[in-house]
Amino acid sequence: MTQTNGAEPKKPIWRRYFLFGMPVAAIAGIFVAGIIFWGGFNTAMEATNTMPFCISCHEMEDNVYEEYKGTIHDVNRSGVGAVCSDCHVPKDWTHKMIRKIKASKEIWGKLTGSISTPERFDAKRLHLAMNEWERMKATDSRECRNCHDFESMMPEFQKPRARQQHMNAMETGQTCIDCHKGIAHKDLRDRADEEYLETLEAPNPDFSREIPEEYLASLARIEAKEAEEAEAAKVAKAAEQEVAQARIAAAVDAALAEERAKAAGTAPAATEGGDAGGDVAPGVDWNAVPSTDLTLFYPGQASFEWVQNGKTHGGARPLTKGGDACTTCHAKELEAIGGKVVAGGGGKSAELEPTPIPGKPGLIGATLKAAHDADNLYVQLSWPDTGHNPAPFVEGGKMDPDNQVKVAMMITGTGIEMGDQVGCWATCHADNTYMPFDPGPEAIAANGAVAAQLEAQSSITKYLSESRTKIEIKGRGGKAQGGWDQMKSPEEIEQLLADGTFMDLMRVYADGSSSNGYLLERRVENDGEITASASLSAGTWTVTFARPLVTNAPGDVALEAGKTYTVGFAIHDDYASARFHHVTLNTSLALDNADAIINVVGQ
Repeated sequence: MTQTNGAEPKKPIWRRYFLFGMPVAAIAGIFVAGIIFWGGFNTAMEATNTMPFCISCHEMEDNVYEEYKGTIHDVNRSGVGAVCSDCHVPKDWTHKMIRKIKASKEIWGKLTGSISTPERFDAKRLHLAMNEWERMKATDSRECRNCHDFESMMPEFQKPRARQQHMNAMETGQTCIDCHKGIAHKDLRDRADEEYLETLEAPNPDFSREIPEEYLASLARIEAKEAEEAEAAKVAKAAEQEVAQARIAAAVDAALAEERAKAAGTAPAATEGGDAGGDVAPGVDWNAVPSTDLTLFYPGQASFEWVQNGKTHGGARPLTKGGDACTTCHAKELEAIGGKVVAGGGGKSAELEPTPIPGKPGLIGATLKAAHDADNLYVQLSWPDTGHNPAPFVEGGKMDPDNQVKVAMMITGTGIEMGDQVGCWATCHADNTYMPFDPGPEAIAANGAVAAQLEAQSSITKYLSESRTKIEIKGRGGKAQGGWDQMKSPEEIEQLLADGTFMDLMRVYADGSSSNGYLLERRVENDGEITASASLSAGTWTVTFARPLVTNAPGDVALEAGKTYTVGFAIHDDYASARFHHVTLNTSLALDNADAIINVVGQ
């Protein structure tokens, strides 16, 4: 028997210890290899997230990269730019891997040359954009929220429209991509089908969230600041008006003295505008009537169809689906809107004013006073004369040579689509005079029956959609927007009039003459009572008119205590006609109600 002398030699330490049945050395080796592999994998993965990698193929560099350069995500005041992966690749590992796997299909697209030329790329780009819209919609715009967050979006640094829309988004469950398409690349929304967009952009209740306290606090601060600034501006304007009224009174006194001297003691002759509406409202003490500042802006060709079309108006969904009024978004930005439109811009494609009038103001600031007694409504409107800026597209530069100014007031009746939201905008259609789908004399003459019903020859006046069987809003397939020739029967229109579905319309002209009527299937003058005066003195126009609170005339809205009405005002300045006017947005009016924008005080 062979004997061994001494203990067996010890195994090396890396072979002596086991963990989960494996030598520690093997586990350590695998761990080190894993680190090396993972580090290399992540390094390679992150390399594919860089801008140089993303634009390494000419399809991206020559197309979307060129569009991206210079956008707010490329260069901005903060100096922090967003590269391709910030918007198109999720940050968390799981979703990043899923996105990378899906992106592998792009290699096939590269190999097959599906977007290898500008023409092929353009033909495919709506499909590509829709893929991204749907991905971002499904994730509540996750990549946007990597940088943007509602808690950090302070209303103090936003425009009024943005403040309201972000609040709507939080409450209803809309997400970033619903509104913010085309911010880094070409906006393809106008190529997509409208029904597809309505489905895609519909609010998702799962995305709704409570409005953060920080947001509400910031909103309160900016609204308080703006209210303070508005009050200061109102005080300053009141002081200016006092000076202007003093000049007017001095001019009146001088004119009266001159007339008395000429008449050698007889009763003074009337002077132009000398009583500032005294004959129209003899019992009204206008000095005791509080004033309301009205902002009238230049709308151009922004029709009722235009504001309801999401391809042209970003606020279409809040208006038509959310129930917002025009003032919800635009009340504090009328100066910017009017200035842009009157200069030949406005709209997503600068389409709202194809024939600008050089020098025409984009805004008219007016002052309104309203009073009533037991029987009548009294309204006085004053504004600074805008001077004369000839219209280049009419001979002589004056569209309506007989009327230097015209003032209109509309009162919204019942049963009018979005009447309380849009006010008189409900009567402005894309096929009215000087509008983009104005049919013209030949088309009107060719439709004799409708022309006779409308008493139309050369153009179509404003009307209500309720008087038509169909209104084309989207203009799909090249269809003309509006519905001037889609008339309901005379019997149906008579019933609408009886039901109160009309827009009460009063007009005052530069010479003090006036008309009362309504808008339904067309502009109609009725037998309603109205008296008026108009004057220009010391560079200020003053128009005063009165009408009964309640009349029996068809097309007159009865004004009653305890009710609030939606009204609108329009001023045609500088011999303008048709759409070349300045208008207010929806405005509330009530008798003896301080909560209404226009409080008609009793005297």
